[in-house]
Amino acid sequence: MPGRQRHIFIVSDATGHTCELVVKAALTQFDTSKAILHKVQYVRDIKQVKEVVEEAIKVQGVVVFTLVSPKFRKVMHREGLKRAVPTIDIMGPILSRFTDLLEISPLALPGLFRHLDEDYFARIEAIDFAVNHDDGCKPEDLHLADLVLVGVSRTSKTPISIYLSYRGYKVANVPVIMIVELPRQIYELDRRKIIGLTIRPDRLQAIRAARASRLNIDLGDRYTDIDKIKEEIKYSNEIFSGMGWMVIDVTSKSIEESATMIMELTGKT
Repeated sequence: MPGRQRHIFIVSDATGHTCELVVKAALTQFDTSKAILHKVQYVRDIKQVKEVVEEAIKVQGVVVFTLVSPKFRKVMHREGLKRAVPTIDIMGPILSRFTDLLEISPLALPGLFRHLDEDYFARIEAIDFAVNHDDGCKPEDLHLADLVLVGVSRTSKTPISIYLSYRGYKVANVPVIMIVELPRQIYELDRRKIIGLTIRPDRLQAIRAARASRLNIDLGDRYTDIDKIKEEIKYSNEIFSGMGWMVIDVTSKSIEESATMIMELTGKT
């Protein structure tokens, strides 16, 4: 009957998110007001497969499914043919074709894409954390960090934090300033997740001078004076030693090398 509502059963052995996205993408080409979606998640046995077909019979529905188990897909096809219920297999043809092309068998584990999706959002959350806890911001949240980097200005605290956040770690960084006390919260942390960053004085002077020149501003004598820089580094190293924090020298290391060393030191590789 023209214009009648059609029932579409979205069936999956995981969340059904992938199947639902495909169905909704296809439905954009039609009058979706005439489609009623029924979502059946976490199918774990043949009985559930048969029950879906029975439900579809009652409303003359269509079954669209993403089942990674070959046995479940076979039962769905068979029951659909036997009961005259249209079935559309989203994953089966792709898995079969990839099996031929890659010459390996699929894992047949439900929900793997969802786990990849969760990893992606965890990385986004970690990046957001690094950005919002840069340069000593929100010290009250330091206990939420996986790692805390500490060092004087221009020891690559921020870029290393961002790099590590791309690996999924929540990283905060705190500057060491001679006339400013470190936040009290840092002394309450497990010292195994704190990394002190140090650098050779002449290298730090060159980095700071280049930055001042690039910005074309006067950042003050203390910022680039070699004697003042030596004092800063000595002061920060004394803090690191006194607190028993792990230390890495970033003098001749790239951001990636420094981040890798931090992961190795903290057992996060």
